[in-house]
Amino acid sequence: MAAADIIAAARALDALGFMPSKSGNLSCRTPHGCLITPAGLPYAETSPDDLVEIALDGGILAGHRRPSSEWRLHTAIYAARPEAGAVVHTHSPFATALSCARQPIPPFHYMIALGGGSDIPCSAYATFGTAALAEATVAALEGRKAALLANHGAVALGRTLAGARTLAMEVENLARQYLALRAAGLSPVLLDGAELHEVFAQFGDYGRLT
Repeated sequence: MAAADIIAAARALDALGFMPSKSGNLSCRTPHGCLITPAGLPYAETSPDDLVEIALDGGILAGHRRPSSEWRLHTAIYAARPEAGAVVHTHSPFATALSCARQPIPPFHYMIALGGGSDIPCSAYATFGTAALAEATVAALEGRKAALLANHGAVALGRTLAGARTLAMEVENLARQYLALRAAGLSPVLLDGAELHEVFAQFGDYGRLT
C-alpha cells in the first residue's frame, strides 16, 4: 500500500468530518510492522514522507516524524489479528456521540453484519494513546471488525485500506440511524439470532473482511 493511498483516504475521511482537529489515524500493515499517519499534522498538509513506519513493538523503522499517539492501538490490532491489513480510527460525530454513552450499536439493521457479528460493541474506557486503550480495543474487536471506543471514537479493520475505510463509514451511518431513532423516541425492533443468521448466509463473501 502506497503512502499516497493512506493520505488520500485520510483526506477523504477528514472531508466527511470524521477527523476533527487532526484527530483519528490510519495505518496499513507492512512486512515489518505498519505504516501510520504522523502525530499532530493536518491531513491537508501531510505528504508521503511524513508517514512513519513502525515495528509492532513501536520501534521506528522509517520516517522523521512522531507516529500517531494511537500507534499502540494499531500495532496491538495487527499483532492480534493477522488477517488485518489496514486499520482506520475515526472520531466521526455520531459514532463518537454513541461511544460517550458507552453503548454498542445493536442489530437494528441488517448492515450491522458487516462488522462481523450481532452488534458493533463498545470497548471499556481507557485513556487515549495508552497500552490500556490498545488492550481494551483488541478485546472489543474479538469476533468483530469494528468497535466503538468508549468516550473516544470508532475503529475499523480490513484486509485492505479500502475495506477498512468503507467499514468505518458504515459504522458512522449505522450510529447516525440508531441515534435518529432514539432521538425520535422510537424503540428499534432488533433482528434476532435466526434473522441475523440468514443475513450472514445471504451476504456470503460480501460479508467477509475486505
